[in-house]
Amino acid sequence: MKRRELLRNGLAAGIAALTLGGCGFHLRGNEQNHRLPALTLTGDTTSPFAREFRASVEFSDVELRADAPWVVTLGTPRLLERRLGADDRASNEHELSLEVEIALQARDTGAYHLHPSLLRETTRLRLSDDDLLNRETLISDAVDELSQRLARRALERLANIESWR
Repeated sequence: MKRRELLRNGLAAGIAALTLGGCGFHLRGNEQNHRLPALTLTGDTTSPFAREFRASVEFSDVELRADAPWVVTLGTPRLLERRLGADDRASNEHELSLEVEIALQARDTGAYHLHPSLLRETTRLRLSDDDLLNRETLISDAVDELSQRLARRALERLANIESWR
């Protein structure tokens, strides 16, 4: 009896997946290839966040060129560290946040289509005050991860702008 139910449920799930896939249904935010026009990057273009953002844009097959009709301005990322828990323990949980402002302007009119917006990604990690070398490595790895997540989030934010649809 259970085998028959399992087979029936599996068949129903397969039919549902084929039906939804055939009608063009996609989960929101699951699209890798963002359809953006050519962009120019200005602002702080040398930070780890900017390098990750550039890589995300290029991976999405978006053309980056100096004379593009759309200008993305990247702010300087800020790392915020907050210690959580009691101060008397050798190992404490910390909250790291990386935040950056981005803006989007049309080159020909100078009009903002995305006013300078603050984006933030946050993570928590346990750090020991007794192991300074490992502490710096953990923070550096966390900043790299936050830069990657923030770059993807910035690209998604740009992809959702109604002006170029």
